[in-house]
Amino acid sequence: MKKILFYVVFSLCFSSVIAQVDRTKLPEPGPAPEIKFGEAESFTLDNGLKVFVIQNSKLPRVTYSLILDRDPIVEGDKAGMLGFVGQMMTAGTKSRTKDVFNEEVDFIGARISGSSTSISGSTLTKHQEKVMELMADVLFNPIFPEEELDKLKTQTKSGLALAKNDPNSVSSILTSKLVYGNSHPYGEIETEGTVDNVTVEDIKSYYETYFRPNIAYLAIVGDMDIATAKPLVEKYFAGWERGEVPSKSYEKPKAPEKNIVALVDRSASQQSVIEVTYPLDNFLTSEDYLQSRILGYVLGGGFSGRLLQNLREDKGFTYGASANFGSDDLIARFYAGSSVRGSATDSAINEIIYEIRNLKENGVQELELKGAKSALSGSFARSLESPATIASFAINMERYDLPSDYYSTYLQRLNDLTEDQVNASAKKLLKPENMYITVVGNGSQIQEGLMAFGEVKRFTNAGDPERQIAMDSEITAEKVIEDYIKAIGGAEKAKTIKTSIMESVAEIPGAKLNINYVYDENVQAFSNKIMAMGNVAIHTLIKDGKASVTAGGQTQELSDEQFEAAKMNMFIFPELHYEELGYSIVLEGINDVEGQNAYKVLISNPTGAKQINFYAVDSGLKIKTESTDAGEIFYSDYQDVEGIQYPMMSTLKSPMIPIPLEAKVEKLEFNASVSAEDLK
Repeated sequence: MKKILFYVVFSLCFSSVIAQVDRTKLPEPGPAPEIKFGEAESFTLDNGLKVFVIQNSKLPRVTYSLILDRDPIVEGDKAGMLGFVGQMMTAGTKSRTKDVFNEEVDFIGARISGSSTSISGSTLTKHQEKVMELMADVLFNPIFPEEELDKLKTQTKSGLALAKNDPNSVSSILTSKLVYGNSHPYGEIETEGTVDNVTVEDIKSYYETYFRPNIAYLAIVGDMDIATAKPLVEKYFAGWERGEVPSKSYEKPKAPEKNIVALVDRSASQQSVIEVTYPLDNFLTSEDYLQSRILGYVLGGGFSGRLLQNLREDKGFTYGASANFGSDDLIARFYAGSSVRGSATDSAINEIIYEIRNLKENGVQELELKGAKSALSGSFARSLESPATIASFAINMERYDLPSDYYSTYLQRLNDLTEDQVNASAKKLLKPENMYITVVGNGSQIQEGLMAFGEVKRFTNAGDPERQIAMDSEITAEKVIEDYIKAIGGAEKAKTIKTSIMESVAEIPGAKLNINYVYDENVQAFSNKIMAMGNVAIHTLIKDGKASVTAGGQTQELSDEQFEAAKMNMFIFPELHYEELGYSIVLEGINDVEGQNAYKVLISNPTGAKQINFYAVDSGLKIKTESTDAGEIFYSDYQDVEGIQYPMMSTLKSPMIPIPLEAKVEKLEFNASVSAEDLK
């Protein structure tokens, strides 16, 4: 009986509690937690070096962060030099070779790195002096070995070559140049040429000019108190000599007076990389800074962002979309963007602009504001786990004259923001009528749709305006093809070639590829085998009116549409067969191809498959093809083979492979005997 009475009373009480909770509403957020940092103690050496010590003895580790406070620099025809400075400084000193230095660092489990504006180190407390001594050696005694610079240049130029074929890299270059301009330090772009211009003397000159204590800050975070830090710093850095450091100033970039549409045509692209951007005054000290964090999160932060919900969840245009308001004491920029399928390009841009305008005019909603505050608070709190973050906070407060409680009250100030404050900032910061709308994608597919947003200006993959090259009005696509056939040896000679066997070799990291082609136009058959270590990795075969691809031991027969597309390249000289196959050819003007003027000809088969060929204006020879499936293929090193000019080198650049694939022809036979075995 007592048990029954207990359950009845318990049930009544529990029910009354549940009845008081309205689960249709989110619970009110609690008060923002107070952030407590270790008290930053500081001192300044006679040479001007400002030192901050933030003691935290939870772990037996210490981190050193040395930062130079210099103005951004325009590198001009040496663009890329700043990226080498840190690696050159840690590439050996007067008393230690690079290998010896790295061995000493590794032996104590430490980390030391550098850049053009910093040197940092991290270690166990018991090795704190050793690491400071190694950092001082890097700072005062670098030898800048020539062979290290040569190695860095080679690596950098390899990366730049890859970037030319990466739509995201091309987009980044384009937006930087548009937003900031070529003469601004944030707008200049490094190229193979500017990298080649960099010398050891350039790096030494920069080092001697800017690595000076009177513009430097040193933050020490971890298991070290000021009583220990001060004598160590004085021992290793008191001898650092002051120097006059030049200051720089730049004209502030402005948002365009109206929306400008910029297109980089990449005919091989199936997707379009879209960025919507403009320059923006926004920094830690700006009155709208915290509000910009909220607005950036609501518009494009994470899965709940309006852009992702619209473009992915509602429209299905993309897998991802983002937006943010940058922060920089010189000049920042607003960004919103996504990579979408080509056919959805104009629709996606329309939705991006809609979301920007809607946020400006109608502001954030209560639930969005709460969600953004929660997410940003969590991100801020997690960042405090990094000693580098704590070091940057200490330096920032001195460097930018921030209030002493700027970071300790950060969460409270964020939590106190109201809808009205955030929405007032949205009206100031968002500029839906004054943006650069940049797109990297298939121009023939998307340009017409882009015209809805303004005049479309075309740019190269280096971010420069496309040159308008005058073309003779009498030139037609048919004339370009005719001139190409003449250039390779003439139609009469070319038509006598009915079979061909070609063997090419290409190298990729760690492997050598043999690429073999067999053509037999007598029976309209074609075979392409890509082999690695003697094994066939991929085999494409066309014969008996069918096409198949074999890879990994599995064979897949191509559909009729895929077969028709594959036929575009099954002939030795495809241009001889365009008319009989019913292909349409359209001359789309003259383009710059790796420094050569070339006629751009769009080839379309009856089922809609397209390929673009580029023929050099001066020689008539084909120097490039593009297609969405294969990517870009460049042809070079034409040589006479049995009276025919044939390219002995081809370079494939495709999003499907990480590096350009260069294939050199080692054997080429025309009208060779082709057996049934060759076409298996």
